[in-house]
Amino acid sequence: MDQRGGYGQFCPVSMASEILCSRWTTLVVRELLCGSTRFNDLRRGLPKMSPTLLSKRLKELQSAGVINVTRKVSGAVEYRLSEAGEELRPLIIGLGNWAQRWMESRLSLRNLDPSLLMWDMRRSLDVKLLPDRRWTIQFLYPELAEAQKNWWLVVEGGVVDLCNFNPGYDLDLLVKSSLRSMTAIWMGLTTIKKESDGGLLEIEGDPALARSMQQWLGLSAFAHEPRRVQ
Repeated sequence: MDQRGGYGQFCPVSMASEILCSRWTTLVVRELLCGSTRFNDLRRGLPKMSPTLLSKRLKELQSAGVINVTRKVSGAVEYRLSEAGEELRPLIIGLGNWAQRWMESRLSLRNLDPSLLMWDMRRSLDVKLLPDRRWTIQFLYPELAEAQKNWWLVVEGGVVDLCNFNPGYDLDLLVKSSLRSMTAIWMGLTTIKKESDGGLLEIEGDPALARSMQQWLGLSAFAHEPRRVQ
């Protein structure tokens, strides 16, 4: 790593911080731990990070031995965690669990981002709980601008695709709520039933799919961590 701007300490915590504590770096590692290997997929999990800075952080992580970079015959570049990078998993999960326990929910719900929420939901949706056919589920956030209010999850053959344009398939389920309500559900701060009973969430379409939504939706990896503050 470039020594400029370092802490100048031999302590291992200091040395690790020089690699991991620059802005966005732990979130890049988070995305790699979640299974993203392509640049564009990493960007979808980090929608507010500039492509230039993402490229810079990936090069730094490669230089530090945290990731391996391979180029396919097709020319596609893939980024995967090295053995050293995989050892960061309990540390990154631990950070998330700590925040879920000790940070107030109002702080989490201050940082709403529909593209990140839907990307997380896409990769955590439990397809095993859905019948083996194509399912199309629309999420509508009425308060958002036109370009961000409509999202579709298309489930087919065990694969979940995310679209922010109408894919043209028959709709099986329409979920209408505020972005805040859906984010709170995803984070485990409330439930679909509570938001629905409170008139903050509406579900239209296949009755069986609607009834089982709390199960197949999946939740944040940190949702089940007991909270110590509210």
